[in-house]
Amino acid sequence: MEQNEDEEKNIDLFRETPIRYLGYANEVGEAFRSMVHVNLVRFTYVVASSYVVADAVHKGQEASQKFYQDEKKKQNRVRTAVLDTLIWQGLASVAIPGFTINRVCTFSGLLLKKSTSWPAPMRHWTTTFIGLACIPFIIKPIDRSVDYLMENSFRKWFQVGPVLKELVHHERND
Repeated sequence: MEQNEDEEKNIDLFRETPIRYLGYANEVGEAFRSMVHVNLVRFTYVVASSYVVADAVHKGQEASQKFYQDEKKKQNRVRTAVLDTLIWQGLASVAIPGFTINRVCTFSGLLLKKSTSWPAPMRHWTTTFIGLACIPFIIKPIDRSVDYLMENSFRKWFQVGPVLKELVHHERND
């Protein structure tokens, strides 16, 4: 019984529960862009961005609960955890995947328009399915690319130490 309580406490709400799928909202919105009003697509970006901000705040709270020798070091660690998460999630969950799905759908729509005589609704549905089908395939490469970028920029500049590496590790369990 005690072990189950410990496991529940160690679960990352934003990475290991269905809440993490909110980070994919904008990708789904981009896939449906040709079929829905642009304001609905924008709303999916609000949902995904809210997820990013909530995760960053959560990581800041986790960092603040660690033991530090002085208050200044604690503030720096909390700030770094929040910024690292905001940047990583902003790139890996919102900006890069949204752009990628947008381009895949745009180019597949253009290709279908030029190469087929399908009616517009059929082209739009096909484009949407292509966009949705791409989502699982772009996640890992984007995550790894953003990890590489962060390890060779932000995390070097701010000398992210072992405490923060534990807090801001962004591995998804997909």
